[in-house]
Amino acid sequence: MIEQHVDIQTADGTMNTFVSHPTDDGPHPVVLFYMDAPGKREELHEMARRISSTGYYVMLPNLYYRRAKGFVVVRDDPASVAEMRDHMASLSNADVVADTAALLAHAEGDPAADAQRVGCVGYCMSGPFALAVAAAYPERVAAAASIYGVRLATDAPDSPHSQFDRVRGELYIACAEHDDHAPPEMIAQVQAALASSGAQGRVEWYPGTYHGFAFPQRPVYDRAAAERHWERLHSLFARCLAGAPTMAG
Repeated sequence: MIEQHVDIQTADGTMNTFVSHPTDDGPHPVVLFYMDAPGKREELHEMARRISSTGYYVMLPNLYYRRAKGFVVVRDDPASVAEMRDHMASLSNADVVADTAALLAHAEGDPAADAQRVGCVGYCMSGPFALAVAAAYPERVAAAASIYGVRLATDAPDSPHSQFDRVRGELYIACAEHDDHAPPEMIAQVQAALASSGAQGRVEWYPGTYHGFAFPQRPVYDRAAAERHWERLHSLFARCLAGAPTMAG
C-alpha cells in the first residue's frame, strides 16, 4: 500500500488529506471518505486503509481545515466537545461539494487514480455530505453511502432527500435502530423521497444498534453490525466502481 498526507488547495485554504491506495494495478477508482464530527484521526485512517486495500484510491480530507488543521476531539473535555460542535456547525453541504471539486482535481493529476469512477461514504455528520456530493456530481459519483447520517431530511433547499432525483449512482443509507440524531420519522421521509425519486438505492436498518456502532473505539461499537456495514460497502463499491465503465456526462 502507498500512503501519503497531502495538502490540497481549495478556494478557502489548504485542506490536509490522507490518501491511501494499492501499489500496483492502477489506476484505481476513487473513494472519498468524509470524516465524522470528532475529526480526522488514526481511527479513520485505518478505515480508509481497509477500503483502499480492496483496490481503491481513498481520500480522507480534514473538513475542518478552514478553522483547524489538526483538530481531534477529546471526549472527556467539555471545552473540546464544545469546539467540535462549533466546527461541525460551521460546515454546509455546499462547503463539502466545493471541497470535493478540489479532491477530484487532485485525483485527476495522479496516475494512480481513476477520477472518472468515484464513490463516497460519510458517517454521522458527513452522511448528508456523501449524498449531497452524489447529487452534485452525478456524472462522476457511481456510488454513495451514508452510515447513520444526520440531517438527511431538513427544510433547507439543499437537503439531501430533496436532491435524490439528481443522482445517477447507487445510494446506500444505513441507519441505527436507536439514534436520537436520526429519528425514525426523519428516515421515513428519506425512504419516501428515495422511492419517489427514481434513484437506485436502499435504506437499511441495523436492529439493536446505536449511533456510532461502526467505530471500534466507541462504547456502542457492535462488531457484527460493523462487519455487516463493511460487507455492504465493499459490495456497493465492487458493484458500481470496480471494472465499471466511466459514467458519461
